[in-house]
Amino acid sequence: MAEVILDVQGLIKTYGGLMATDNINLQVYENEVNAIIGPNGAGKTTLVSQLTGEVAPDEGRIMFAGQDITTLPPYKRSHLGIARSFQITSVFLDLTILENAALAVQAHSGHSFQFLKPAREEKALIDPAMEVLERVGLADRAHLPARAVSHGEHRQLEIAMALASKPRMLFLDEPMAGMGPEESASMTAFLQSIKGTVTILLIEHDMDAVFALADRLTVLVYGKIIAMGAPEDIRSNAEVRQAYLGEGEDT
Repeated sequence: MAEVILDVQGLIKTYGGLMATDNINLQVYENEVNAIIGPNGAGKTTLVSQLTGEVAPDEGRIMFAGQDITTLPPYKRSHLGIARSFQITSVFLDLTILENAALAVQAHSGHSFQFLKPAREEKALIDPAMEVLERVGLADRAHLPARAVSHGEHRQLEIAMALASKPRMLFLDEPMAGMGPEESASMTAFLQSIKGTVTILLIEHDMDAVFALADRLTVLVYGKIIAMGAPEDIRSNAEVRQAYLGEGEDT
């Protein structure tokens, strides 16, 4: 059986009278895809922000690969092998696809190169940048400026930049956001291609993608986990269906 790579115990976060995460206990196994789903106001993004260090929990403990990371800042979690993509893409539009990827490689390597020169000329950065672009299917777009490619390709690039750090665990916050059906299908196929090579915690509104990708689902409602299990078990869970009845999902 796979080992637990992320172990969350008693995680609590409040904003005034709002309980954003209410005593969350969660285990994620190495190299699985665990999708967090939930209706409007469930607190999914707040939970992930605590796990990746952008938000400090009020109570609880977060263990990653056997190490307590509860109080570690995001950059230290990154060094341990945690990477995150966000709901809004964060690429440099005036740089090429390759330069964006090379800067991500540079950031992870810790080299003190000049800012743009290595992104265009440094082989130690270009080679791994091209490798990760090939992995996400963007190698043939490498020399185009980022502003010249589609929204879906921006998403692919953002994931490539996250993968450049060679993470053990990848947090994906709505990777299909703003995509049409063809782009969503393409992104789902890409994520299926890397499934099993890296642990993925996925927040996604596209339920077709969720059920196609997830090994296990965690259902969050008003800050509480109400169910977790295999996709077929969650799909038939009456409490989960009731939680979604007539409700949208949070952002």
